[in-house]
Amino acid sequence: MSQMIEVMSDVDLLGMMVGSKTAARMLQDAGGRLSTLLNVCPASYEPEPRVKTKLLVAKELVRRSLMETMRQRDVLASPESVRDYLRMTLAGRDYEVFMVLFLDAQNRILEAEEMFRGTLTQTSVYPREVVKRSLVVNAAAVIFAHNHPSGVGEASRADELLTQSLKQALALVDVKVLDHFLIAGSGVMSFAERGLL
Repeated sequence: MSQMIEVMSDVDLLGMMVGSKTAARMLQDAGGRLSTLLNVCPASYEPEPRVKTKLLVAKELVRRSLMETMRQRDVLASPESVRDYLRMTLAGRDYEVFMVLFLDAQNRILEAEEMFRGTLTQTSVYPREVVKRSLVVNAAAVIFAHNHPSGVGEASRADELLTQSLKQALALVDVKVLDHFLIAGSGVMSFAERGLL
């Protein structure tokens, strides 16, 4: 059965959950992209409640599976799991969220918390609160993430300054900042990869 499922088209797989006609219409509205469908429900199509519930359940199962993986092994060994988890968690929100992944000395996830919530265009982040929480969970390192509901996938100057401020504050208590991810639509940008850390 699993081999059969692996060769099925996206529309056929989705059709098993929501029905063939609904699946075809949803994928068409999402530009044929599953990532868009799961992360950012197309504005042109609002699925009926039972369909929406099934999609949310599927998305949550995937998100939990990714979290299990990150709790069991070094996140630096599976950076795609981190990206996928953050995309599944933050994409599609219509307000900004600042999230912190707290890691142990082996870079395994201790906690993943949405620490600050803002508006469509900004979130107030308080370094003192991030430092306090890092000490409470006994974190050795952190990964930051926030979303841009506007879909602009580039870090602003304010994002860069905030990252440096947080990095300096956490360095005082020996907590390393490994990365800061920016989620915009279905895209994920890494500050570390861009040399912004």
